[in-house]
Formats: sequence, C-alpha cells, structure tokens
Amino acid sequence: MSTLTKKWWPTLTALSLALATTVAHADERESLEALRQTTLGLINALVDKGVLTREVADGMLKQAQSSSGTVPAGTATAKPVQRVPYVSDAMKAQIRNEVKEEVLTQARAERWGVPNAVPAWVDRIKIDGDFRFRYQTDHPGSGNAPPSNYLQSEGDNLGTTRAADFGSFTSISNPVATGSTLDSRDRERLRLRLGLSAKVTDEVGVGVRLATGNGTDRVSTNQTLGQNFNKYPLLVDRAYVRVDPVDWLSVQAGRLPNPWFSTDMVWNENLNFEGLAATARWARPEQPGFEPFATLGAFPLRESSPPARGGRWLYGAQLGAAWSPATRTRLKFGLAYYSYKNLEGHQDNDYRYDGLSAQVLPGLTYGQYEYSSGLRQKGNTLFETNPSIPDTETPIWGLAYQFRPLTLTASAELTHFSPYSLLLSAEYVKNTAFDAGDFRRRSGLALDPGGSDTGYQFRLAFGAAEVREAGQWQVSTTYRHLGSDAVLDAFTDSDMGLGGTNVQGYALAFTYGLYRNTSLGLRYLASRTIDSPINNTADFKDAQFKVNSLQVDFNVRF
Repeated sequence: MSTLTKKWWPTLTALSLALATTVAHADERESLEALRQTTLGLINALVDKGVLTREVADGMLKQAQSSSGTVPAGTATAKPVQRVPYVSDAMKAQIRNEVKEEVLTQARAERWGVPNAVPAWVDRIKIDGDFRFRYQTDHPGSGNAPPSNYLQSEGDNLGTTRAADFGSFTSISNPVATGSTLDSRDRERLRLRLGLSAKVTDEVGVGVRLATGNGTDRVSTNQTLGQNFNKYPLLVDRAYVRVDPVDWLSVQAGRLPNPWFSTDMVWNENLNFEGLAATARWARPEQPGFEPFATLGAFPLRESSPPARGGRWLYGAQLGAAWSPATRTRLKFGLAYYSYKNLEGHQDNDYRYDGLSAQVLPGLTYGQYEYSSGLRQKGNTLFETNPSIPDTETPIWGLAYQFRPLTLTASAELTHFSPYSLLLSAEYVKNTAFDAGDFRRRSGLALDPGGSDTGYQFRLAFGAAEVREAGQWQVSTTYRHLGSDAVLDAFTDSDMGLGGTNVQGYALAFTYGLYRNTSLGLRYLASRTIDSPINNTADFKDAQFKVNSLQVDFNVRF
C-alpha cells in the first residue's frame, strides 16, 4: 500500500461509510450529495492513477455498507438505520483540498501523464566518459648516452643514478641493458574512461570510474595496441564517496580525483589519490567574486606491516583563493605544502651472506627502503641501499633525498576577446627537504649525490576555454624546467621527456573541434635532461638524454 493510501485510509473509509449511509437516508441525501460525489470521484481517481486497485476500492465500499447496516435500494426488507456525524461544508472543503494536494504531489513526483517519463531516481545518476585514439612517435637524440653507460660498475661510478631502468642488473657482475636511449619508437594507443556519479541525497554522493591501463602504472590510462588481439583490462580508476555536511565544506574518501589546485608538473592529470581529503570554501558577501579555499589531505602510499615494513604516507595542505576582479577576468592562486613520510632510502644491512651456498640470506626487513621500479619513473637521484652486497646480488635502489615540496600555483582566464579566451598558468616548486648532509647520514656514503631542488612551468593558451563544439579551437605552448629532486618523479607528468623529473623543454599543441564533443589534437614535445641522468661522477657528469615526441589524438566525449 502506498504512503498516500496509508495516510488517507481512515478518512477514505469514513467517507465510504458516509456514502453508504446516504443510500438509506433519503431525508439527508440532498445535504450529503456533494460529499457522496466527492468521495466517489476521489476513489475513482485514485484507482485510475494506480494508488488504489479496483479490488481495494470495492472492498472499502462493501466494508462501509456492512458497517452502516444498510442495503441497496430495492431490497424487500429495510433494516434499522444508523446515523453518522454531520460533516460541515468547511470540513468537506478541507478534506477535498488536502487530498487533492496529496494526489498532485505524488503525481508530480511519479510523473503521471508525462510522455516518455522515467523514474525520478534516474535524475540522480549521471554517466559520462571519453575515448581517445592516439598515434605517438618518439625520437631520441643521437648524442644520448648509450644504455651501456647506465650500467653501474666497480669503482667511482658505483652508488647513484637517476635512470635506473635504462640499465639493470641480473647481478652486478652480470649487468644487462634493458632500456633504449637511441632508438625511435612508434605506437598506437587508446584510452577509455567510463564514469558514474550518484546523488544519494543533497549531502551525499558516490563516484565510480573505470579506465584502461594496467595495475602498475598509476600515471597513465593508455593501452598500447599490438597485443595479438588480446582483450584489455578495465580497472577501477576511481571509487569514492563525497559528503557535504554544510554548504562550505566537502569531504571525500576512497580513491578520489586530484583535490589540489595544481598543474601536471607536480601531479599528473591521470593521477587519482587514495585516502581522505577535505576542502572548505568561504563566499564573502561583502566581496563578491572573491572565494578563499583550504584543502587538507592524508593518503596512504604503503600499508604498514610490522615488523617487516613501515607505512608510507603523503600529507598535504593548501590555501588559496579564486578571484574575479572584473567581469572578464578570473584569477586563482594557491600555496601548497606536501610531506612524504618514510619514503626516503636508508642503508640496509639486514642480510647475511652464506659462504657455503654463496648466497645472500635476507632478513625480515631487507628491502624495506626500496623505491621500486613499479613506482618510479625517472629523474630522482637514487642510491644503492645495499652497497656491501656481493657481486652476485642485485642492488636495491632508494631515494637519496626526502621530499617536502612547497608549491605556488596561479592561473588567469581573460575573456576580453570573446568568443576567445586567453588562458595563463604558472607554477613554482621547491623541495624544502633537499639536504646532502642528511643523505650522507642515511646512506653511509661519503659523496655528494648532486641534483636540483626547484622547478617551474609556464603555460599560455588562446582560443576556446574548452573545445566542445564543432569549429572551436585552441592553441597552446608550455615551458617546463623541473629539477631532478624538486618533486617525486612517480606522480609527475609522463609525457615530456617520456616522464619524470630532471627535464627541461617545451610543448606546442593545437586542438580543433570536428563535431560536438569530438576533437582532433596535435602536440609536439621537445626536451632534454638538466643534470646527468646517470650520476655526477667525472665519467658521466656530461651525459644527457634528449627526446622529441609527436602525439596525434582523436578524442570523443560522451
């Protein structure tokens, strides 16, 4: 039984009783005829709208007739009559209006009579996504250091690197080059992302997104073609809940979108965060167009599993404001501080060498300081956390520096050239934990690992603020100078310089709208390393890695 039926069942039953009684009382029929017609009309309307079934309506009338002790006109015997309380015209009007309002409210909510109507809960769910097909070609510079130079050997070169995956070890005595620094590469790649957001209440929402990619690359959702027609994995890219307990506060938990105001120099555009973030925004009635904001976040990077492994965390805080000083000018700026806990490397001697088997027997905590190949890109200064191992064992790389970057980000949108916009953005970052002395204490190595602790980026774009319609276009240029240890290379942009830090270069891009939500994009990137990608020793301090890339994208949004 519907809520409406339950609420009005006693009233409807009483009205039905009054209707039945009027059949046996001719002297009151005239005064109650209006009530009788109202009741019959109401019951029939509720049957027509599906609130009552015909069986329930007939049962109500039969129940009323039985309770009143009357029989239909024309029967042979007339039984004693029962009187019902008098219902005034004012009461009739009140009942009629209240029932009418209830019926209309339910009709609007359930969309009675609306052509092609769908259930109301459908309006609370939104599905969106995008598909991208990309052709990419990468051309390394002819003067790049060959992969063999990245393979560490005995002597002064042993100990540090900034591109461990260009060369690797089956053992120190048997190094094998696994990367390519001189060969061009052409790839066809696709990306599919499918998202769903549900508005549970005005205060609570849930978001889920699936995306192509693989489980070890957190900064790319690309799937390279050429897998012998094999199927592609579709992974959970986002899964989070958002709670807005008050108008000015939003809290998210789970695997959530980037909560920071930033560029892709610090946080890759494909990166999603795991943990908890809260953002507060304060509108100022006395200053329209000025809205300060603050964001706090805590994100686990590795689960603590004592005594073998300690937990790793990222903490962050950001203060900023969005400001519109004029009708056609929108500005935004933010100052952020991030701190990584337990990510830096330490000397690791938790192992024992067995002379009989000529093997290293690792202890319970051996390898806990590793900055693994599945996490890193390239660019950060690394050192061997197990430098005393025999030549038969593989080195374990750890981060030379701690990371506590301080980041200043600003953007401007100028619409004075309508329908075109001029978009500007800039970002500066400095790693406040960059300390060679701290490195020597942790590593036990008496050397200067070198590197750089600052980075900056500028971007200028002109055209449509966002290419959505046919005929719209945008052209842009970006310049970046990102030191080796300004930010963690694991989470930064994965395109310029083929990803990571220790890179400077520029990008030129053009996007054109072919159809609604369909565009064609071209992007050219040219870059080279800042410091030696190998290490700062005399043999390799002038080594470099250059690469130019061209990307052609066909994008469809839905």
